[in-house]
Amino acid sequence: MAASATPDLYAQDGPYAWFRLAISIILSTLGGAGMWAVVIVLPAVQADFGIDRADASIPYTATMIGFAAGNYLLGRVVDRFGIVLPVLASALSLSAGFALAAYAPGIWSFSIAQGVLIGLGTAATFGPLIADLSHWFVKRRGVAVACAACGNYLAGVLWPSLIQWSLQTGDWRETYLLIAAICLVTMVPLALILKRRPPPSALATAGSPNRFAQQGSGLSPRSLQILLVIAGLGCCVAMSMPQVHIVAYCVDLGYGVAPGADMIAIMTGAGIISRLASGFLADKIGGVRTLLIGSVLQCAALFLYIPFNGLASLYLVSLIFGLSQGGIVPSYAVIVREYLPAREAGQRVGLVIMSTILGMAIGGWMSGWIYDLTGSYTMAFLNGIAWNFVNIAVMMFILLSGRRTPATAAAQ
Repeated sequence: MAASATPDLYAQDGPYAWFRLAISIILSTLGGAGMWAVVIVLPAVQADFGIDRADASIPYTATMIGFAAGNYLLGRVVDRFGIVLPVLASALSLSAGFALAAYAPGIWSFSIAQGVLIGLGTAATFGPLIADLSHWFVKRRGVAVACAACGNYLAGVLWPSLIQWSLQTGDWRETYLLIAAICLVTMVPLALILKRRPPPSALATAGSPNRFAQQGSGLSPRSLQILLVIAGLGCCVAMSMPQVHIVAYCVDLGYGVAPGADMIAIMTGAGIISRLASGFLADKIGGVRTLLIGSVLQCAALFLYIPFNGLASLYLVSLIFGLSQGGIVPSYAVIVREYLPAREAGQRVGLVIMSTILGMAIGGWMSGWIYDLTGSYTMAFLNGIAWNFVNIAVMMFILLSGRRTPATAAAQ
């Protein structure tokens, strides 16, 4: 009996797979501190170092660049050696990064700590973790990927509240030291739980049972990968505007830091609902259609930020924004696993996630630069909307390419 039960326990979509998902969510939530901490402390860092808004956005941009590179580089490591080594390195890197940043004497040393240590450390708990987890699911891959990606948004719900509380009792440097200790103590033992490698059958297959995926994209793997990178860049330049600058925007409007932190919590909390819904939807209609729906809704939400800047209105629009865009990024991972080789999942998912993060990094800096240039965030919102249209156009092209008949595709 015991011998026959063992294969079922560790099979794809089995009990161990769901247990592994739970551990992955916790790790992603803890590691996500690297993305959200710098956003919350941005006004305090700006005041401490005596710099303008664009310079104060540099640490966030550096973090996103490190995060982006780490998703691809560590994704390649996961393909060869598994997830444990990258996550252990993540725990040490995050702890060291937050500790060194806490003692930074100026904006550039702070930015280096954010980009090299915190950015790379955070990376292991997102794209590489999602890619590893995708091997453990087939029938519920969309749901599993969406749940794992929710860890990043759970971080956006929990960390801002903790950081805001810490800022009320101390300064941002003490807050960073607290985060360093939390990451080290919690992430190391959790990483060791993930030592089991995926079953060999998981690495020998590509795609999913989704009938839309079986029809093919109508594009070569290389072309599809390039298009997904372009789409990821476009959607996340747009996405970065509210996520990076909502706290500063609220300060400029006279509402203070606390409402901005609350709005981040609201949009990320709503994003969790969106991500879970997108996972169920992707298992039904495919990743491309799911991503397109999310992108159109995100664009509509960005339009709402322009005319509505009252406090109550901003809370409501932030809720709408979160419900609109939460499922976009995990849908890229679903698309990669639907159409591209399983053995290359880590690097291919990492490459697309890297493009989305670069979009966040560029968009975060670009919005600050536009603000300094115009004295207003209106043009920054319009810039985000324009980039969002790029994403919509690319996804429409992929969708229409998949509808070509084999004869038509061969003729072209």
